[in-house]
This record gives sequence, C-alpha cells and structure tokens, in this order.
Amino acid sequence: MAEHTTFNDLPQHVWPRGAARQEDGVVTIAGVPLTEIAEEYGTPVMVVDEDDFRSRCRDMARAFDGAHNVHYASKAFLTRRIATWVDEEGLALDVASENELRIALAAGFPPERITVHGNNKSDSFLRLCVTSHVGHVVIDSHQELAELNAVATECGRIQEVFIRVKPGVDAHTHEFIATSHEDQKFGLSLASGSAFRAAVEAIEADHLALTGLHCHVGSQVFDAEGFKLAAERVLALYRQIWEERGVALEYLDLGGGYGIAYMPEEEPLDVTAVAGDLLSAVREAAAELEITAPTVVVEPGRAIAGPSTVTVYSVGTIKDVHTSFTTSRRYIAVDGGMSDNIRPALYQSEYDARVVNRFVEGPETETRLVGSHCESGDILINNAMWPADVARGDLVALAATGAYCYSMASNYNSFGRPAVVSVRAGHVTPMVRRETVDDILAREV
Repeated sequence: MAEHTTFNDLPQHVWPRGAARQEDGVVTIAGVPLTEIAEEYGTPVMVVDEDDFRSRCRDMARAFDGAHNVHYASKAFLTRRIATWVDEEGLALDVASENELRIALAAGFPPERITVHGNNKSDSFLRLCVTSHVGHVVIDSHQELAELNAVATECGRIQEVFIRVKPGVDAHTHEFIATSHEDQKFGLSLASGSAFRAAVEAIEADHLALTGLHCHVGSQVFDAEGFKLAAERVLALYRQIWEERGVALEYLDLGGGYGIAYMPEEEPLDVTAVAGDLLSAVREAAAELEITAPTVVVEPGRAIAGPSTVTVYSVGTIKDVHTSFTTSRRYIAVDGGMSDNIRPALYQSEYDARVVNRFVEGPETETRLVGSHCESGDILINNAMWPADVARGDLVALAATGAYCYSMASNYNSFGRPAVVSVRAGHVTPMVRRETVDDILAREV
C-alpha cells in the first residue's frame, strides 16, 4: 500500500528492501552507508542491493510455479554478476541482442536456459544462437524463420523456437485496443493470419522445432487484465495449430511488463495476486477451447532489477530562478543526469529522490533537480517540494534506478558511465568500474 512520507523518510515500497536511515541521518543499504560508497567510488555511483534483487527473483518463482518459468529480461540491467545471480536463483534468461547473449555466455549462464529476442537478428547472431545451443529463439518475421532454418541446417542442429505474435492488446493504459497496435515493428499479426502461417512454416521446417508462442502487451502493468485478454486470443491460435496441424505446443510466453512503484503515492505490484489471476485465466481459457493448457512463461526485468538499485549523486550548483514577479524555483544540479538516466527526458518518468548523507529540515521550496549536461531537458526531478537547506556537497539518491538506467546510459558530453557496486550483509563488491576519458579516447582510431 502506498504510504505518506516526509522528506527524510524512505518509502519502503520504492526503496530497496535493505535500505534504512540511521540515527545520524545517513542512509545505508544492506548495512553499508551510502556516504562511504560515495567517498570510495565517487559519484554518480549505482548501488545494487543483492538480497533485494535475489528476493524478487524468488517472489516471481513462487508466484509462477517455479523458477524455470521465469525468464529474467536482461535488457533491463545486465552484467556478468547479475547473470550469475539469476543463474543461482534458478531462473532462465532473456537476451535481446548478440552482445547480451555473449555477456550471458561469458558469465557461464547455461545456454539451454536462454531465450533470444530481437526484431533484426543478424546472421552472426543467429549462428551464435544455434552453435551455443540456446534454449529458444523467438521468431519475429518470416524472413528470420527461413534464415534461422538455413543456419540450423548448416550446423546440423534442431533449434527450438517460439513465434512472436501481435495479439492486438495494449495494457499501457488498461484500454485494450484491437487494431492500432498492429502498426509496430515486433511480431507477426494474429488478425491477418501471418502468425499462423509462420507457425506452419516452423512446423514444416526441417531444422526448427516450434514449442510455443510469445506475446507482449505493454509495460508498467499492475494487474492481469491485459495479459488475460492476450492469452485468450493467443490460445485460440494454439487450438487452430492443433486442429489443422496436429501439434500441441508446450509453452505460452506472455512476456514482461510488470510494473514497480517509482513514487510514494504509487501502489507496488502484488506479484502473487497478478500471477494467480493470470494462471487461472489461462487454465479457464484453455478448458473452454478444449485444449491442454500450456506452461506459462513470463519475462520480468524491471520488476526484479528496478527496486534493487539507487543512484547516488553529489549536489553542486544551487540557484533560484524567478518564474514570475512573485514566484521562483530552486534549481539543484548534480554531477550526473541524462547520460546515466535518460528516462525522465525520454519518457517523462518520475523518481523518488532523497538526501542521504544527513537529515534535512528546512522549509519546503519548489525545486527542480537537474543534471550537468549542456541540454535544457537534462532534468531528473521536474517539480518537487524540497527542504530549503539542501546544500552543495550533499548526497542525493534516486531510488528504483535498477532497470534501464545503466543499460540506456550514454557518453553525452563525454561523460563516463557511472561505477556500479553491489552490497550485501555489510560488504561492498565492485561490479562495473567507472568509465574514464581514457576509455572514451581508447575507442578512437
């Protein structure tokens, strides 16, 4: 349940499970003061609560009847250590690029538990999928299906595949639109029959084995309604494949999109309730269609990685800007910004931010938290009421930055990407070192 907070509070449903504020005002994660991490590793620095990440893997595994049915979506946040955590928790792994696959393999992740996505897989990517013996390749086009069959034939392997289906369902706003979402780059149309034709092609291909269908309905979803409608529509295709081709498919991959609370007033995801509702709906729909219910597979990324991480910045310039003759806004600049978190500029995403090196008690003033980039849109927190005693040198942390922040980071203004560390039981482990100008110059020829 969302909770009311004052500025010094840490909303429990937004911040990592191991976060706490000490009596002196310093925030710790897994028992480690963020001030100590900032001093040793500099800022910006991303701090990952390992036990939080692992516990959310387990939550998903319990909710969806086993870790093998949960595929961590690595596009949210991937390092070799994260791949190792996912492996140790027994989950499968999704990758969406050749390099994500190579990172997973470099971490020793079992290839048979890897599912591969992508709307434009190159020949080298498809070849790596086949030769490394990945579990499934999700087919995104008729062209890709033919190319993958040719590669698998050349390599003398049978490659298991899913077909990505566009079910005509959008759950972004809980309005289910049956037509407009045909016009997007992913998948094969259910309505036009393209998905069925691809299924037939896969069944007839000598070196492909069709074992399931895949669909995706949206992101930041907090209930099962969109997933249920998509499942019902895609299960009708299962029945058609069974009736016309005599093939019973084993898996139904309903993708990811499970939401998290970014702000105190938002409700957290009830994983158990959503999973129970969804699995029941699949069983009921399959029974009505008189087919065997497939095993449901899901692909959470944000819901596992997002809440586990905070990004710590140092406060620099502070200035008051007059917005009218009678009002002003305080601009607080930090030493990062859109190069390490593009989501506010790209999606108008909101984040919860707190001073983490001390208590702040000043009167509230209208505040905008901005980055250090040469861009007027470099805004991390657009409009908030913050205590007026925030000062240069304070440490500010944004919560729930574990998903898509580091993976979408850039070198804008030649900023280096931040250091990443993990914390557990009072110990800090470096995960990714800070990128330096030498790293940037090293790529030049």
